[in-house]
Amino acid sequence: MILTQIFNKIMDLKGEFEVLDFRIGKAKTETSYAKLVVRGRTPGHLQDIMLELYRLGAVPSEVREVEYAVAPLDHVLPDNFYSTTNHPTSIYMNGRWVKVEDLMMDKVIVVDPGSHTARCRAILDVEKGDLVVMGESGIRVEPPERPREGVGVFKFMNSGSSSEKSTLSIARRLAKDILDLKKGGGKIVVVAGPAVVHTGADEDMARLIHDGYVDFLLTGNALAVHDLEYALYGTSLGVKVSNGTLLLRGHRNHLAAINEIYKAGSISAAIKGGVIRSGIMYECITNRVPFVLAGSIRDDGPLPEVITDSAEAQRLYREALGSADLVLMFATTLHSIAVGNMLPSNVRIVCVDINASTVTKLLDRGTTQAIGVISDVGAFIPLLASELQSLTLSP
Repeated sequence: MILTQIFNKIMDLKGEFEVLDFRIGKAKTETSYAKLVVRGRTPGHLQDIMLELYRLGAVPSEVREVEYAVAPLDHVLPDNFYSTTNHPTSIYMNGRWVKVEDLMMDKVIVVDPGSHTARCRAILDVEKGDLVVMGESGIRVEPPERPREGVGVFKFMNSGSSSEKSTLSIARRLAKDILDLKKGGGKIVVVAGPAVVHTGADEDMARLIHDGYVDFLLTGNALAVHDLEYALYGTSLGVKVSNGTLLLRGHRNHLAAINEIYKAGSISAAIKGGVIRSGIMYECITNRVPFVLAGSIRDDGPLPEVITDSAEAQRLYREALGSADLVLMFATTLHSIAVGNMLPSNVRIVCVDINASTVTKLLDRGTTQAIGVISDVGAFIPLLASELQSLTLSP
């Protein structure tokens, strides 16, 4: 639907267009091609239209060299810097197209003409003297199309999100995708919120980690605290997970859990000392699955392993996501949106949340490749774990 978006954008901006050539792919693997003349009322009006069309994937018929300028100071960009999308991007430098590495939306591109390299960087990572890409010349954006012949859950879910498809069917197809990905050496990152524990899915999430289906866990202080609370006392937020009853003085259990960890010195030390013997954090540490706990101003404690420097936590998140092939987001609005902003649009994403607005916000903020599953993670994660076990046991 890229061409439709381009037509709509030209009309929305009161421009005019004429289609000079239009060739439609006649097989499902063939691309289509269109050549347009675009007109604006003035040169400035035309430039405004073209800036929008370039970001949708249009390429000018005459390619010019990319433009760049020197960053005057650390963390300071030259005026008219180019702001990235999350789509695969290349720049035309020294007579050839160069792929931009480490791509994320809302960042800048720093080039090294001598080594013919281009990398995406956050403003905080820009240093004095860096060559920062300017304007829109010599930039090619390639919005990925959802394949006509989809695979697994991405074929089954023909829209961005749904609450009407069978949760069991979605879990079964996602399980097949995960198995196929792992057999091919792919990497899976899980982004999770404390509702995983609150809703009773802690043990099944831990089983996914134990069985090797999680390569990296990104979360906050809350999930770790309540996971440890559950391991110690069988509660989450003071509620007995097994039967939903509120225990007397249970409201202090999460603080007691934090206290036990500080007695031991760290989560890792508590596990080595036998204080913690089960749960998500237990499986991560005993199976050497790396994790990042990103702190916030709401955190109790926080736990010793929590990264309280938000810029450092963001950097560690970006590093973890660099090799991701599939990202599973479970019941966390803020972490899901943040991670979505760090991912290029060719990384597959499945977001599971009982709140439809989480998926809507994720899609509205540019992570349009995400598949949304409107479901309680307390039901979905156990189904997914069960389906994975069934598939591995079947001949």
